[in-house]
Amino acid sequence: MVKIDNIELGDFPLLLAPMEDVSDPPFRALCKKYGADLMYTEFISSEGLIREAAKTVQKLDFFEYERPLGIQIFGNNIDSMRQSAEICEAANPDIIDINYGCPVKKVACKGAGAGILQDIPKMVKMTAEIVKSTKLPVTVKTRLGWDDNTKYIVEVAERLQDVGIKAISIHGRTRKQMYKGEADWSLIADTKNNPRLHIPVFGNGDINTPQKAVEYKNKYGVDGVMIGRASIGNPWFFNEVKHFIKHGTEAKPASLAERVAVTKEHLNFSVEWKGEGLGIVEMRRHYTNYFKGIENFKPVRTKLVTLETHEELLEVLDGIVAEFG
Repeated sequence: MVKIDNIELGDFPLLLAPMEDVSDPPFRALCKKYGADLMYTEFISSEGLIREAAKTVQKLDFFEYERPLGIQIFGNNIDSMRQSAEICEAANPDIIDINYGCPVKKVACKGAGAGILQDIPKMVKMTAEIVKSTKLPVTVKTRLGWDDNTKYIVEVAERLQDVGIKAISIHGRTRKQMYKGEADWSLIADTKNNPRLHIPVFGNGDINTPQKAVEYKNKYGVDGVMIGRASIGNPWFFNEVKHFIKHGTEAKPASLAERVAVTKEHLNFSVEWKGEGLGIVEMRRHYTNYFKGIENFKPVRTKLVTLETHEELLEVLDGIVAEFG
């Protein structure tokens, strides 16, 4: 049984990665329904929380059925991060997670996210202050290092454990790699196999099939895997991995009717949660994946990403099974 502090997550937990503009309540509801064991919110700016920016504060919202759930924060100012951890604790999640992995320029080049990998002493100090500021378990999501010359993750994980974190998720790329090339899981395995490390280690990066999840589980010995891009438009992925672990065979894929039904469920919740305008726009990133592999689908996809009313979109979705089934 893998545990983060006293939170039981099963024998090989599958974590939903925090993804900006993706890991919102409508998407998390589906991932939970289809097998995610632990989910994180979209990453939340510590400065936005302190200033009470409306869009930032809304990201603290979650539902009881989502538990266990972690709220993820990022920033480069230690005091702001400590204060934002206290604000998050008041929202009553199960876990507070620190983002030390985001590689995008506007975050990393300000010394937040993966940017802090250029200043490991500050990373350790910030983590210690956050741990001290909350009664909740604190976890960390990070990368192997800033670049190929600074892959200090084995030592870094140990130092973060020593100041009190309860688990670490490691993306097997450096910041310089962004999302290019292949994720290197050998250093994730080295971290897990460090005899001085006793917290759970979750691997992240390139888990895009159930077979790969099982292969990496066996090859690298991680406690669980964090799944990001493979789940977009495919919330079934978590149960597909669990089925492969249990039976060694592929689960029956979702039928076209199921794909349409789940897309409608996602759209309806998105519109309900964000209002029709924003709810429709933010759903557009999901349609390609929901209907991946359907021949001659492009004209329908074009309608899905250009129509502007909820009613019109539902009408198009309702016609998909008749047209392509």
